[in-house]
Amino acid sequence: MTTDQPQNPTVEQQLRDEMVRQLVDLGAARSPHVLTAFRKIPRHLAAPEEDMAKTYRAEQATITKRDANGVDISSVSAARVQAMQIEQADIRPGMRVLEIGSGGVNAAYVAEIVGAGGLVVTLDIDSEVTGRAEKFLAETGYDRQVRVVTADGEYGLAEFAPYDRIIVTVQAADIPPAWIDQLVEGGRLVVPLRMRGMTRTVAFVRDEARLVSDGIELCGFVPMQGAGENRVHLAMLHDAEGEEVALRLDSHPEPDVQALRAALHEPSIKVWSGVTIGGMESKDHLDLWLTTALDNLPLMAAKPAARQRGIVAGVSPMGIPTLVDGVSFAYRTSRRTDDPDRWELGAVGHGPEGQKTAERLVKEIQVWDREHRGHQAHIEVYSAGTPDDQLPAGRLIDRPHTRVTISWP
Repeated sequence: MTTDQPQNPTVEQQLRDEMVRQLVDLGAARSPHVLTAFRKIPRHLAAPEEDMAKTYRAEQATITKRDANGVDISSVSAARVQAMQIEQADIRPGMRVLEIGSGGVNAAYVAEIVGAGGLVVTLDIDSEVTGRAEKFLAETGYDRQVRVVTADGEYGLAEFAPYDRIIVTVQAADIPPAWIDQLVEGGRLVVPLRMRGMTRTVAFVRDEARLVSDGIELCGFVPMQGAGENRVHLAMLHDAEGEEVALRLDSHPEPDVQALRAALHEPSIKVWSGVTIGGMESKDHLDLWLTTALDNLPLMAAKPAARQRGIVAGVSPMGIPTLVDGVSFAYRTSRRTDDPDRWELGAVGHGPEGQKTAERLVKEIQVWDREHRGHQAHIEVYSAGTPDDQLPAGRLIDRPHTRVTISWP
């Protein structure tokens, strides 16, 4: 790690060019104007404490602030995620864009795309974060093109509305009315929306008073602060230091923690589905289907040491879908097949009804494979007062401001 790296324009440009090549290979960046912006902006200046080469890795996120409990509350998102969201937003020259959740780098990319005829406003509730953004934008020459505001993102920023695009770079559990009201008809809102524990960055199009999805991607973001803060909470199933296992609850029923703790340490049962996936194939659409189909499906988070000790069969930074049924539970797992690039999906059950619970989870894996594989969920957002008979069929998620529906073709 170094904080006084020599300035070498040739090396910097090589790093940016290599990052763009990675973004293209990952499918995160496609549009010529996006590629141009990412080749141009010296993003390493936003994280001077990091090794320069690391800041140009497509999947490298840099945490810039944590709260008193050690929870990440501000970061420079990975270039892949930034490119993915900008592509989802379909930003074009001359547009007016609001970014909620600042940092400077993303705002510079957007400013480069919209050009002198556009407007970029970036806001954050934390003055330390906006101060850092202002410093980065000044160092990179974009301070005259981007307005930096310290404010609570829950309320958007009416002063410069309406916006053609709104990009949210923090995890949100709800869509505040201001985000819809300040968006032009047909405008796009890109937001990392947490739905029953699972976060996806969703591109929404405004259709009068509702939002309709037009693209869904897997993502991870720091949580929103301020009036819109709504964090998950943990139900700890195993708390040995370094081996913690917990359920992330997001409006899920409160579990019988003592019973589930006991079940975790009882012998497990595995049930296999016959459904296979490729080694590089994403499970994000499957997991979104599972939370659509099953009522009580929090995510299980576990430390790698818990897997090494055999307490759980797998770990994932995003969490593993876990079906809870009273004093029993089952979570998704996989095993190698004879084909070295194929894995069979299944479930690990614990507790007196562990096999039955695992079989229920496996049944929905099979339904996904048979009826929904290769398709993307359809998500719509309505105001909280919308009557049930005016909502489309599907999984309903009620939040303070909105009613969110998830359906599948």
